[in-house]
Amino acid sequence: MTTEHCGHGDENKEMQKLCISIVPIFNHLTISEMNEIVKQTHSASHARGHTIYRAGDPSDGLYIVHKGRVKIYRLSENGKEQLVRILEPGDFTGELSLFNESVHDAYAETMQSTELCVMNRVDFQSFLLKYPAIGLKVMGEFANRLADSEKQTARIALETTETRIAMYLADLSEEGNSDDIKLPMTRKDLASHIGTSPETISRKLAEFEESGWIRQIGQRDIKILDLDALLLI
Repeated sequence: MTTEHCGHGDENKEMQKLCISIVPIFNHLTISEMNEIVKQTHSASHARGHTIYRAGDPSDGLYIVHKGRVKIYRLSENGKEQLVRILEPGDFTGELSLFNESVHDAYAETMQSTELCVMNRVDFQSFLLKYPAIGLKVMGEFANRLADSEKQTARIALETTETRIAMYLADLSEEGNSDDIKLPMTRKDLASHIGTSPETISRKLAEFEESGWIRQIGQRDIKILDLDALLLI
């Protein structure tokens, strides 16, 4: 891992500006206000597979993804991984520490080479007081995550594995507004996310393909051929 601080070169400063500007909780601010925030952040670059933090580590800052992808997951008592969410550029984690001192309840691991912008808790709290709209944006993000979590919990509890896989593919198609979708994670991570096994994922995708509902192109690229059939499972 390498870490660089703002002020160490024009390139790094520009990266910080871009990082802040793509985050929903900040992008409503003026240019001068965002520049003020940039001064209180630093950048960190991590190679694929790096653990940014572990469950039990002190949670004392906000981590914003500038480039790359990060998976947030928990481990069960038997060591089984449960994927919570995947962070894309503009997404962030560590926000609970901004309101009180705490420890992380999950793990954060890079899925590819990743660049982060990091702000410590004290600095962020000062910006919350100065720009209250940031707090409202953070609460909005909390509400979205809670809704997603409740939706996922309900699916695992009430729907069959086949239905959960079909709904996941349908959601990707709807989000991208395209019949050509790309799985944003490995089949192992997808299995963890929807509460099944990688073998079941592969078997069900093969069955969908045999039924003429999808066409698999490699491990991650899928073309939806019959969205209605998936939605009716």
